[in-house]
Amino acid sequence: MTTDGSGQRLASLPPSYGQVSLSLLANQTHVNLLGNVHGGEVMRLVDSTAGAAASRHGGGPAVTAAMDEMAFLQPVHVGDILRATAQVNWAGRTSMEVGVRVESEPWNQAGTEPVHVASAYLVFVAIDAGGRPREIPGLVATAPEEVRRMREAEIRRAHRLARKAEIDEGRGASPRL
Repeated sequence: MTTDGSGQRLASLPPSYGQVSLSLLANQTHVNLLGNVHGGEVMRLVDSTAGAAASRHGGGPAVTAAMDEMAFLQPVHVGDILRATAQVNWAGRTSMEVGVRVESEPWNQAGTEPVHVASAYLVFVAIDAGGRPREIPGLVATAPEEVRRMREAEIRRAHRLARKAEIDEGRGASPRL
């Protein structure tokens, strides 16, 4: 049971509650040595968008705990409008997985279909004023796409936990980088 700290149960929320979109007009300050938008700029937009979705779902501050996967699918060019859309895929007691899809379209070509340029999965932990994890609402998935996203997030979570356990076991429980 998830509570608000005073013993009151927090109501579960649908994934749409925390959905957020942020945009960026790519310019010369965002380019890499090849003249394309730097992957780090795309990652910054992804993290900001995911953080906004996590904070909205969790009802307060949330910090990035992990980035499970970041896939760059197409290059982004100067003059493109990047749009990142994020929503919570899975929510536990204090952490949540947020999925982000990034699309690009040229600003000067009206009617052009957006191109899927990147996707990512991030894990966030909700924190209180003292920086300690705090409880968040659960997630209630009802639409088939939401159920699929939640199921896949549970698989990624199981893999993260298994990988961490195996690494810790191999280190003899003395964590090192």
